[in-house]
Amino acid sequence: MPKMKTKSAVKKRFSLTGTGKVRVKVGYKSHLLSNKGTKMKRHARGTFILCSSDEKIVKKYMPYG
Repeated sequence: MPKMKTKSAVKKRFSLTGTGKVRVKVGYKSHLLSNKGTKMKRHARGTFILCSSDEKIVKKYMPYG
């Protein structure tokens, strides 16, 4: 049986934690930052964990995750 293919977009945007949860970078932080508030930019600095319903969708595209 051939190897399963992982979606390249999912590989670039999501990563798995040690316990198997899906970690995501917060969006809206790449350009036009002068129009965005300091609080919004500060909250978008790190990463967050996806909710369980979205996690199931993402994990379908990460077969070896």
